[in-house]
Amino acid sequence: MSVVAPGSPSATATTRPSTASPSATGPSTGPSTGTAARSGGPGTAGGSGQGRSTVDWRIRFGALSLIWGFSFLFIKLGTDGFAPLYVSFGRVFFGALVLVAILAVKRQRLPRGARTWGHLAVAALLLNALPFSLFAYAELTISSTLAGICNATTPLWGMVLSLVALSEDRPTRRRFAGLGLGFIGVLTVLGAWQGFDGQDPTGTLLALIASLSYAIGWIYVRRTLSDTGNSHLSMSGAQLLLATAQLAVVAPVFSPLPTSFPVVPVLAIVALGALGTGLAFLFQYGLVAEVGPTTATMTTYFIPVIATAAGVALLDERLTWNTPVGALIVLAGAALTQGGSRAKASRRPAADAVPEPTRRPAQQRPGK
Repeated sequence: MSVVAPGSPSATATTRPSTASPSATGPSTGPSTGTAARSGGPGTAGGSGQGRSTVDWRIRFGALSLIWGFSFLFIKLGTDGFAPLYVSFGRVFFGALVLVAILAVKRQRLPRGARTWGHLAVAALLLNALPFSLFAYAELTISSTLAGICNATTPLWGMVLSLVALSEDRPTRRRFAGLGLGFIGVLTVLGAWQGFDGQDPTGTLLALIASLSYAIGWIYVRRTLSDTGNSHLSMSGAQLLLATAQLAVVAPVFSPLPTSFPVVPVLAIVALGALGTGLAFLFQYGLVAEVGPTTATMTTYFIPVIATAAGVALLDERLTWNTPVGALIVLAGAALTQGGSRAKASRRPAADAVPEPTRRPAQQRPGK
């Protein structure tokens, strides 16, 4: 999920250091030192920074996994009272409020420069406005469980894109095997041998496109926002403000303004934004700074499990054997795609090669 996506998995594994590189969700949010691994949360952009919390990292790790895992349930509850675009608008709005408030407390400024803001606008579209909205539309017709599993395919999309977008990231046979295994996992989740009986193909496709958008966005951020000199908190706050502005313009065009504000959907959207898109970013940032990106992005493998448990227990969603089995296959494939990369060795000094907390999900895990 990140600021993701909920959960926000890693798109590619590479040893190249970067000062900005998701998640989500969402969204969305794998264990690597790659683009997503160095992110500050699902679907966020950011620069360097550091800090250590007084709360044990294991507690924050568990809280982050729960927040991103429950994000898909919050989306489902939000769409019970509001059009998908307004669910997404509320998500980025409340997420932006959290980050801007923290920026004010820390007395940090938003980024400067038209070029930086232009790239951040594209990042906001690819990592926030578009995938958040697609997941919300998807959950009109598919379960939150299936949406959470689709989010876990982001590393698979990332590996495919890395073949043409990241020249220093040379895929190995192991990673190709992971891609094939992940594809088999998706077919298993959907019950391909039954002709996808019981699954809405349109909703599923929207969720998969949302995961693809995360992967594209993280690669874009890595190529355009890696050396801005701004803190990742500043960059992410600006990105969410831009996403809020984008959805504020688009939502009224495609959906009528809400005429009522039912309590449960409103609370779900507030939680989705403030927790899953704001607070989760801070947790992820602190974890990357303290225990490194590899450990921090292990949340990727807990998000679908938590999303499934939440959907079944709290929303009475139906669970057949192929859903958890397929999810495990997808995660196994995603894990394989994050290892064994023959990346070109960096010529920077060893001190510079230490991964710093940076941008999102971003491969968000999530996101996330």
